[in-house]
Amino acid sequence: MKFTVFGATGGIGQEIVRQALAAGHEVTAVVRNPARLTVKGEGLEIVTAGLDDPEALRPAVAGRDAVFSGLGPRTMKQVGIASGLTRVILRALDAEGVRRFLVVSAAPLGPVPENETFLLRYIGTPLISRILRKHYDDLRTMEAQLRNSATDWTSVRPPKLVDAPVTGVYRTAVGANLRGGSKIGRADVAHAMLAMVDDAATLKQAVGVAY
Repeated sequence: MKFTVFGATGGIGQEIVRQALAAGHEVTAVVRNPARLTVKGEGLEIVTAGLDDPEALRPAVAGRDAVFSGLGPRTMKQVGIASGLTRVILRALDAEGVRRFLVVSAAPLGPVPENETFLLRYIGTPLISRILRKHYDDLRTMEAQLRNSATDWTSVRPPKLVDAPVTGVYRTAVGANLRGGSKIGRADVAHAMLAMVDDAATLKQAVGVAY
């Protein structure tokens, strides 16, 4: 398959690139600073581009089987980029008729499971949601853009992200969060997103993913 990855220099983005190449796919990594992309391999194309002009992004997404976005703020000063950049990418996808689009969102946007643990229901989730309110508001705007688009989108909602080797052992829930799902490795989020490319059950859905 042919994939394009936005946010390819981030933790999840680099893992998508690495795992997709290892599986034999062709990957286009769209980056602003190629020096930040440490992944190498046969089948990798690196495109250096800003994300403010959908016309400039069209060649990077044309003819792709799926497009991934791991875009998100690295600092609180960058809050707002998820929705802003996703808007531009969606315009490029629409112009090229590319349908499959998978993005990283966050678990606090989803409903709290009815049987959630006391710690997560009354302490962990409310506290994090309050601290990162502006970030999650940005992701809500991003998800609204997805719902209003013509793409076959999937919004992947992980809880706390950690650096850990890929295991392939995690839980997913379409349209829901997972009880006790407090963390997951970035590599496993990437693994889950790649596994969802051909999963019809995840089309136009938010999907919870956690250990």
